[in-house]
Amino acid sequence: MSVLRLKTLTAPQLAEFVAAQGWPRYRVRQLLAWMYQRGVTRFDQMSDLGKTERARLEELAALTAPEIVEIRRDPDDGTEKLLFRLEDSDTVESVLIPDDDRLTLCLSTQVGCTLDCGFCLTGTMGLTRNLKAHEIVDQVLGARAHVGPERAITNLVFMGMGEPLANLPAVLEAIERLTAGWGLGYSPRRITVSTAGLVPQMATLGAFRHHVNLAVSLNATTNETRNLVMGTINRKYPLESVLAACRAYPLPPRRRIFFEYVLLAGVNDSMDDARRLIKLLHGIRCKVNLIPFNPWPGAPFDRPSDASVAAFQAKLIEAHFTAFVRKSKGQQILAACGQLRSAHEPRNPLVSIQSGAS
Repeated sequence: MSVLRLKTLTAPQLAEFVAAQGWPRYRVRQLLAWMYQRGVTRFDQMSDLGKTERARLEELAALTAPEIVEIRRDPDDGTEKLLFRLEDSDTVESVLIPDDDRLTLCLSTQVGCTLDCGFCLTGTMGLTRNLKAHEIVDQVLGARAHVGPERAITNLVFMGMGEPLANLPAVLEAIERLTAGWGLGYSPRRITVSTAGLVPQMATLGAFRHHVNLAVSLNATTNETRNLVMGTINRKYPLESVLAACRAYPLPPRRRIFFEYVLLAGVNDSMDDARRLIKLLHGIRCKVNLIPFNPWPGAPFDRPSDASVAAFQAKLIEAHFTAFVRKSKGQQILAACGQLRSAHEPRNPLVSIQSGAS
């Protein structure tokens, strides 16, 4: 008899499983609460289930446990990069980013990535596979166990390895579990999903019942430049179609689209680029996150000067845009934006802690 991985089931599927055992329906909510709210990894920890029910679960099912095999900490800013090993031995990286009273977890959605954005180290891997919904949620559960009860992970961003909208069904199911009352209980306002611009999937996300935040990775003001830095996606969905999808995106009151703009020295950081960006975004309720390029070994681009970044930001602010320069945390451990890569190999990290299952 094959063993059922209980976390692979959606809530309705779990209800069917419980009904098939002849158990009362309230066992569904109990099981969900144990798996997600309490994060247990063994059936014998589910103390409000009867011994017979726990024995039946041991016979039929198993619980996946997030396994952190390496933790690397940047001594400058406290950013931590967690390397998760999945059940098939594939690995993905997640990043914990402290910022005053917030603690943000950056989640991965794919092992590798289908896109080949030139500024992103993950894109050099190619795609191994999509993550399943429970593997996405397990990153949150594993990180939560790592930081302990005295610290709360306040924000979740789908900005790690992979293109989230290329794995949209799993991402939407993960959001269900992350926001549900029986799950982790996050407000959708605390969750941001990033995309390089998959236009049809943007419409699907916009129609989803949980109105999470949308971040669009733009990174250029002409198709010629965007083809240079994001060729795979831009040839399919050029700037015009991406921006049209943004204008059609259903924004709740007082919410905005986040535009991510990686500044590359001599490529997209000129004043002409700033002026074109102002025209492109005119009329869209948005915030612009400027991200000075985070270098990695063998990267084909350079980081712009601080003066160039400041001038670009000033031009946007002058045109009454809300524009921030994102702090590039975790650079010393290759944990900043665009620096993630799945690999578990001998390293010389600044800080390395070997860890078993969380």
